[in-house]
Amino acid sequence: MKVAFLCAVLLWPTSLWAQTSAEANAQATLGQLLDAARLLKNAEHARDRVRALTATVAAYEAALSTLRAGLRGAALSEERLTRQLAARDAEIAALLGTLQAMGDTRAPTQLLHPQGPTGTARAGMLLAELTPALNTRVEGLRAAVTEIRLLRGIQQDAADQLQLGLSEVQQARIALSQAMAERTELPMRFVEDPVRTAILIASVETLDDFADGLGQIPSGLELSELPDTGFAIGDLPLPARGLILRRAGEADAAGIIRPGLLLATRPGALVTAPAAATVRYKGSLLDLGQVIILEPERDALLILAGLGEVYVRTGEVVGTGAPLGLMGGLQDGGRGISGIGAGNEWTETLYIETRQDNTPQDPSTWFRATEDR
Repeated sequence: MKVAFLCAVLLWPTSLWAQTSAEANAQATLGQLLDAARLLKNAEHARDRVRALTATVAAYEAALSTLRAGLRGAALSEERLTRQLAARDAEIAALLGTLQAMGDTRAPTQLLHPQGPTGTARAGMLLAELTPALNTRVEGLRAAVTEIRLLRGIQQDAADQLQLGLSEVQQARIALSQAMAERTELPMRFVEDPVRTAILIASVETLDDFADGLGQIPSGLELSELPDTGFAIGDLPLPARGLILRRAGEADAAGIIRPGLLLATRPGALVTAPAAATVRYKGSLLDLGQVIILEPERDALLILAGLGEVYVRTGEVVGTGAPLGLMGGLQDGGRGISGIGAGNEWTETLYIETRQDNTPQDPSTWFRATEDR
């Protein structure tokens, strides 16, 4: 995997990073990407390769987020300077007229004044005081125009680097999908009963009914602890990078109130396990699209709905941070979506519901605030 596009980001002008406050994020992301590259190079087993590719995709997503932030900062700076120059059109016109008049005045005439030598001396003194002020304003305007040109160049370069990054992260996604498909000897805690599951799906009308019925299907779970559970309510990371659209109990546009959280993500975003868990269900369900139901501990369920691609299998044991799948929405192999605009980045939605003893819980009490921007 290449890191050239992220290195280019780190070489952007210091003034731009000061405006976006993203330099520290860029440095940290570069470290993540280099670490992922080392893991990938040293991966000897399939499990190591999956872990390395997961880290690579996550690092690329963080890098692209930083790149978008810098791009937005450049666009906002250009807009601000352009508005300032537009507001000073009259001042600029008067300044140019004064400078033009001064430039067209012939030298012998500059020595004459209607009030004689005294008036000439006074005029010379006023002109001497005015000239530095005019020069200062000219330099300020010239600097603003130069900065606008620089910002435009940065935006074009950033757009090129963004497209390169999108291409590379898509290659990492494809490699991860292949690695997940090639896994063998998966750690399993039970074997799915497809008949009973199909009957349950056909008989329920709501997610609540399905979760309740799922608890009635024997899973054969062992009493032993899951390895590296990392399950700490209130300190779980969100399963994907995104922005919270609606929280539990908030009505959507149709007036429907759900007990879960709705997270807006970018197309193709990586979805990972917030904690080690057993996959109780994966597949299409009702009108929720691709659904994954995790059981991090007995009588606790974590429901994720709306994925575009699912990696895991029912009955599989996944570790903390393990890749569960990808969000949908990719077009043209992931290369046709730049995400440059402010309104078209967050096109996919991931529904997150948490349940304890089959009672919905407020997801905000389970996850720490780690929204992307």
